[in-house]
Amino acid sequence: MPVRHDQPRAVDRRVRVQGKPVDGYPALSPEAERGSVRRITVVGEEILSRPCQEVTEFGAAELSTLIDDMFLTMYVAEGAGLAANQVDVDLRLFVYDCPDDDGIRHIGHIINPVLDLPAPGSRRLVDDSEGCLSVPGATMTVPRTDRAVVRGLDKDGNPLVIEGTGYFARCLQHETDHLMGHTYLDRLSKRDRKDALRQMEDRREDVFAQRAARAGGLGR
Repeated sequence: MPVRHDQPRAVDRRVRVQGKPVDGYPALSPEAERGSVRRITVVGEEILSRPCQEVTEFGAAELSTLIDDMFLTMYVAEGAGLAANQVDVDLRLFVYDCPDDDGIRHIGHIINPVLDLPAPGSRRLVDDSEGCLSVPGATMTVPRTDRAVVRGLDKDGNPLVIEGTGYFARCLQHETDHLMGHTYLDRLSKRDRKDALRQMEDRREDVFAQRAARAGGLGR
């Protein structure tokens, strides 16, 4: 999921890491400093259209390396969230660095997430622009609830409960969708889906060039 350019990522004292408040945080997470850039899958690739496998082994070096690589790949693509199947890995895991509508920056990863949404009578749907790093260059209006909770585990198997409002709630829903084998295109009408795919066809090469330039700027 792309960043919102009206809320740029910055060093900020209003930060929550893995759901817990911290005093300040760098513009790029420490994970990204250790990571390598991976190729981002594009809609139409089979791995994006089927549910991902549960993670069953925790504390492994390979899992930490994957998370590090996902953070750096997300930043290079100017993303606010990235799911494992977007780097061609069939595991239920996503990373995020996303602001909410109150200006609080949320950073972390979550494994085997389960999404809890408000009950139908208490939820509020918000129509807002949404894009996807696997649908490069396209944005469409998608309704999402303004609050969401995701329950899962960290890389060491410790339980996590991540709560989101506003744009961060949208990010949690978007990334959990990925792990179920869905992109935001699946929530569109046939007409809007065709529009999004046309946008991608027109803009994808420019997006890829921008990602390559940003990777070079980060020395990767």
